[in-house]
Amino acid sequence: MTKAYKHWKVQPHDTLSHVDDDILTVVGRLRMPLGDFPRRMTVVRLTDSRLVIWSAMALNETEMAKLEAFGHPAFLVVPNDHHRLDAKAWKERYPQLQVVAPYGSRAKVEEVVPVDVMAPDFGDARVRFLTVPGTREREAALLVSTSSGTTLVLNDLVGNIRRKSGIAGWLLELAGFAGNSARIPRIVKLNMVEDENALRAQLSAWAELPTLKTILVSHGDVITYHPRQTLRALARTLP
Repeated sequence: MTKAYKHWKVQPHDTLSHVDDDILTVVGRLRMPLGDFPRRMTVVRLTDSRLVIWSAMALNETEMAKLEAFGHPAFLVVPNDHHRLDAKAWKERYPQLQVVAPYGSRAKVEEVVPVDVMAPDFGDARVRFLTVPGTREREAALLVSTSSGTTLVLNDLVGNIRRKSGIAGWLLELAGFAGNSARIPRIVKLNMVEDENALRAQLSAWAELPTLKTILVSHGDVITYHPRQTLRALARTLP
């Protein structure tokens, strides 16, 4: 596990972009020995302009100004214990943040930053936090419903990295984060999934959401083409 940063450390990243009126996302790149590893932060604005920061990463001051113009950081969601890299720096910058983590990840997250809540109430019925069934209570997800449809925010549960070549691409494909289609990474199945039946049932339930339009994953491209069919296909990969 990569050691968490003690202070604000900006790694290469793109600019914030709109997924929906109340959802921003940005892709960054972690420098690894054999190539860059893409990661995504998602920002959800609640009805009172408070922000839910999902899988936080440090941005440059230009992008942070955009984020602060969008709303007021209020919740910092560490969606599993592998995504705590920038948590301490964010809490240091915004001491008022409530830190959120699923129960199974709490102990490791608290090696970096105290966790305030494991089942948050955001005060906005459109935004729902849940711990994904079958993942040892280690993996979280968000459901965000707006007038234009529903966005499902996932973390490591689904990898959708495309267009990766060389040794780095081969290693990411071997781990299951990269390939020609979205997939449940092999390393996630091995380390996190303990009840495939429960996880399959959850994927199938999400696939029945009639308004589902977008799936955001922490590692890989946004899924907008047939997201419900994608979830059904993923469910079928679980024996």
